[in-house]
Amino acid sequence: MTTQLDHVFTAIDAANAKDPTLEGDQPAALLYGQRMTAEQQRLFPEASEPLRIACRGQHIERWLLPRSDYPMDRSGYLQWRQEQGRRHAERIAGIMAEAGYDEEDIGHTRKMLMKQGLKRDADVQALEDVICFTFIRWYLGDFAAEQPDEKMPRIIEKTARKMSAEARAKALKEFDIPEAFASYFRD
Repeated sequence: MTTQLDHVFTAIDAANAKDPTLEGDQPAALLYGQRMTAEQQRLFPEASEPLRIACRGQHIERWLLPRSDYPMDRSGYLQWRQEQGRRHAERIAGIMAEAGYDEEDIGHTRKMLMKQGLKRDADVQALEDVICFTFIRWYLGDFAAEQPDEKMPRIIEKTARKMSAEARAKALKEFDIPEAFASYFRD
C-alpha cells in the first residue's frame, strides 16, 4: 500500500528528475534530495513526516530560478535564497495537499523550508543540521576548490554557526576537519 509520504517523495523525485544539471549520470536536484534523506535518516531516524518531507524537498526545482537572475552580490544572494525558500515551501505545500496531508503538517513543513524559527524550533534546526551535514559530506570539497582561500574560514564559520551544538560535536567526530576550521565547531 502506498502511503502519503510515498506519494510526496515520488512527486518530489519526479520534479527533481527534470533538473538539466547532471552530477555523474543523475539529475543534480534528484541526487541532492536523496542525499538529504540519507543524512536525515542517519541523524534523525525518528523524524516526523513533515521533517522528512522538508529534507527531501528542500531544493525542489531549484534550477528554475537561476542565481544569475539576481545581482551577484551579498544582497542579491540573500534575495535569491529567500525567494528559493518561498518557492520550495509553496511547491512542497501543493504536493502535500495533493497527497492528503492536513494544514498543520503542511504549515509546519512550509515553516521549515522557509527557515522560520532556526535555533528556536527543533525541526527547523534539525533540517538545518541535515543541510549542513549534506553540504560538508558531499559538496564542501568542490565548493572550496572554487573559492579563494581567504574566504573559506568565514564560510566554515557560518556553516558551523547554523548547526546545533550536538551537530557540531558530531561533525568533529565524523569529518576530518583541519584544526584551523575545527575551532568553529567547538563550543
